[in-house]
Amino acid sequence: MTESATPHPNADVTSVPDVYSAAFDELPNVAASPLIIGIVAGEVSGDSLGADFMQQMNNLRDDIIWVGVGGAKMQAQGLQSIFPLSRLAVMGLVEVVAQLPDLLKARRDLLAAFKAASIEWFIGIDAPDFNLRVAKKLKPQGVFCVQYVSPSIWAWRESRIHNIMAATNLVLCLFPFELPVYERYGHPAICVGHPLLRTIDQTLLETPINQRRSELVWHNDGLQQFFIDRFDEVSQLICVMPGSRRSEITAILPLMLDGIQRLLLLDPKLCFIIPTVDQNHQYIVQDVIDKRSEQLRAAIVVVYDDSQPAFSQQAMAASDVVMLASGTATLEAMLLERPMVVIYQLNQLTYQIAKRLVKVPYVALPNILADSAIVPELIQEQASGDNICRTVMRLLQPRAYAEQLKALIETKELLQQQSNHDPANSVIEQWFIQDRGSHQSHGLNEQENQDTEDNYQA
Repeated sequence: MTESATPHPNADVTSVPDVYSAAFDELPNVAASPLIIGIVAGEVSGDSLGADFMQQMNNLRDDIIWVGVGGAKMQAQGLQSIFPLSRLAVMGLVEVVAQLPDLLKARRDLLAAFKAASIEWFIGIDAPDFNLRVAKKLKPQGVFCVQYVSPSIWAWRESRIHNIMAATNLVLCLFPFELPVYERYGHPAICVGHPLLRTIDQTLLETPINQRRSELVWHNDGLQQFFIDRFDEVSQLICVMPGSRRSEITAILPLMLDGIQRLLLLDPKLCFIIPTVDQNHQYIVQDVIDKRSEQLRAAIVVVYDDSQPAFSQQAMAASDVVMLASGTATLEAMLLERPMVVIYQLNQLTYQIAKRLVKVPYVALPNILADSAIVPELIQEQASGDNICRTVMRLLQPRAYAEQLKALIETKELLQQQSNHDPANSVIEQWFIQDRGSHQSHGLNEQENQDTEDNYQA
């Protein structure tokens, strides 16, 4: 049993030898029938997680049958999707209510397909509102149910743990701070780490920043045009990331631009790059900027580049500082070891409600992970142009810059140490612990008994 896993209350963790991992490796040779796994990703981000898990499992056994819902990446790993992933990717209360009849039908169709296939495992990737309801139907039928990505019960509505316990045998968490709530209730949970820990481009960290900057500009026509007459005159390059949703851009980008306008008064040689996720996003951002002064427009370049994978990460890595909205981008910046200032603003009513419900004092992932304010957060009325300017200028001072960078690296290294469990192996281990009776259908019972007898005779 791994140290960061919460054991099943009735499990004898001392009786879980390494023979289980070896036995699973041999399953293709001894199994009487293939292993049938149901798997559902409810949105595009889940498709990547699901494909990664499927690839790990396929490397261990080559006759797994995958049944469920997923996107192109999961289908490339062998999933025959029952219906398109987009059918489940519904966000917002009004949208969910409007699509409720179809979502209920989708759940019925899915459960019928799982019953027909006689699945033995169910892996729900994120989308807890949908997946936990499916799992709650399957677990009483003897299906081993896993929720991959924990609902945010560590932050608010902890009472949801009871529904999670009723629906799952195991929860795979992305962050170590999610584990304590499961430990309190004695429910199995393992921190397998955020996928960015495995996918972030390490060469960006190994390359000197001037070289990163040159390579970024060299491979993009828009950046070449922007920097052609000013490359040697740039004092600092700041990456600006106002979020990917239109609502975030319209709420947060104007505040950031107010801060940039004031920064340019103090240092006219500052330059700003805004990487966008697609061309439509680029048009929305540029439209907001075009309403500003000529000096501000001249200092900012908005870039979309679909020819370079993880372009936003390259832009962050090539910058001295990142100015960004709260979200996964703060984790990316930390893993890329880029000092940052976090700026966020919500609708006032939404913020007041969230303030009463949410238990954690921070919004940025680096601060939550460190349990300390290692990066400045400018939230709601604090996110003014003057405050943004003052905070960024303070961060650009060598001492403050070095202090934050040191804290980011320490937090990153601690996260890496606490997130070293492989998702597939974690599920296999818990499966053997919690339900040894399932071994029999895979021809393992006789092998395990023989191993025990041999050890006893020895």
